Amino acid sequence: MNESKEYAAGLKLSRRLAALADWVPEGARFADIGTDHALLPVYLAAIGRIPFAVAGDVHAGPAEAARRQVEAAGLSGVVSVRLGDGLSVLSPGEVDTVCIAGMGGSLMVRLLEAAGPRLQGVRTLILSPHVAEDQVRRWLVDRQYALEDERLLAEDGETYTLMRAVYVADAAEAAARNDRLYDEALLTPRCPDVPRELLLAMGPLLLREAGETFRAKWRAELAKREKILAQLRLGQSAGAEEKARAWEEESRRIEEVLSCTQEGRPLSN
Repeated sequence: MNESKEYAAGLKLSRRLAALADWVPEGARFADIGTDHALLPVYLAAIGRIPFAVAGDVHAGPAEAARRQVEAAGLSGVVSVRLGDGLSVLSPGEVDTVCIAGMGGSLMVRLLEAAGPRLQGVRTLILSPHVAEDQVRRWLVDRQYALEDERLLAEDGETYTLMRAVYVADAAEAAARNDRLYDEALLTPRCPDVPRELLLAMGPLLLREAGETFRAKWRAELAKREKILAQLRLGQSAGAEEKARAWEEESRRIEEVLSCTQEGRPLSN
């Protein structure tokens, strides 16, 4: 194991992967879905954080690269590399913590939804969708998971969204926790009620902290939306006009929320 720890010391984790690793509970039975080179499970196993891991990837090339990495670290007895789509590489009850990162939110939701009984016993989900974060948050709410933590991380010109959610076995408790989490009045009295759809898009915990990275992300989003709106305004159909009005209203609400945030003054209540 000392050799494995030395191997871990030589691994170059990105800031995003390092942040995800920090969220993995001590002693977790861990699965990394879309593992690529298995950097995350190899690192966690090498430092002794986890006793068992599954490293899954749908593509043969990355799966083979992961297998070589695991062998080089001397961790073949701890990290099981498997070729397959999403959580199909798992057996029900095999792991209690799953990480999925590096893909869009819609694909992430598809993989989670297709998992079925393979999510049995999975208490912790560590997720980092590139886009469509609202779809991921909505799925978590619908499946009795509650967000414990969210953060934004800027690296190499990209801003990454990281989420950690836990399964709440009691349905009533899960609903109550999510109602508190997505409280539309969370910014009062400084800001009008925030619609639930906007909370799902912007992130309820991110919005409570609302640091500069958060504001920069949404200023960039507003700039993208303005370009799309310019195209919609050129449209001659009633459908284009209606869509433009809806987008204008949503952009107005985003700007309103951003105006309520001030660096160094968390909005938590």
